[in-house]
Amino acid sequence: MSAGLAKDASRPDLGWLVAKPIAHRGLHDLSAGVIENSPSAAKAAIAGGFGIECDVQLTADGEAVVFHDFVLDRLTGETGAVVAKTAAELGKITLKGSSDPILTLSAFLDLIGGRVPLVIEIKSRFDGNLALTRRTVEVLAGHAGQPIVIKSFDPEIVTALRTLAPQIPRGIVAMNAYDYGDYDKLSPERKHALANLLHFTESRPDFLSWKVTDLESAAPYLCRNVIGMPLMSWTVRTPEERQRAADFADQMVFEGFRP
Repeated sequence: MSAGLAKDASRPDLGWLVAKPIAHRGLHDLSAGVIENSPSAAKAAIAGGFGIECDVQLTADGEAVVFHDFVLDRLTGETGAVVAKTAAELGKITLKGSSDPILTLSAFLDLIGGRVPLVIEIKSRFDGNLALTRRTVEVLAGHAGQPIVIKSFDPEIVTALRTLAPQIPRGIVAMNAYDYGDYDKLSPERKHALANLLHFTESRPDFLSWKVTDLESAAPYLCRNVIGMPLMSWTVRTPEERQRAADFADQMVFEGFRP
């Protein structure tokens, strides 16, 4: 991280964000036919009083839809890239093992109706394309009153949000090692910069979301304890991870159990 960082008095009050646990992609349960990022998962989270974390992807016609993967194969009976289909075409596809459709972000927000906080993760290929970011901001402009934050692994997106939507709290999602397939095309230097928040003075996030198994690291420690930034942890699945999140973070994004 850059030297000379201090607490920022202008950072928004995010007490509401850390008040209750956040259900990872909604309160999903594959064995019960409740699929991640689905309307049913959102309804289950609302019924439990949990915040909701969801992902958005871009469609062929420039819409934002609630879906995690870049391709349809894992979560539906279809194949191919999400971005190759229009929002209308995606809306006719049901999530595997359920009758739930793929919703646009606008429809997802209508479903939630401001009843619980929403954490939106903007997916990125780290290619500088801000179309999904711009569309997400446009959609959110029509849903005032919903407690919302936006986050991304991509600091260019978080940096852009400073200008596109300065009123919406923004956060960086990060970890110590970028060894997942999604990051294979990134250089070692860029991975090092991401893991150590070397973009911090440009992105200037309002909160941080760190991999739970990596919480005992310098960057999340400094953000939380020196800068005073809210620290979320992802994805908490076991009792041990839950304890780690309680010890070293302010909030957890969880799945596979009910807190």
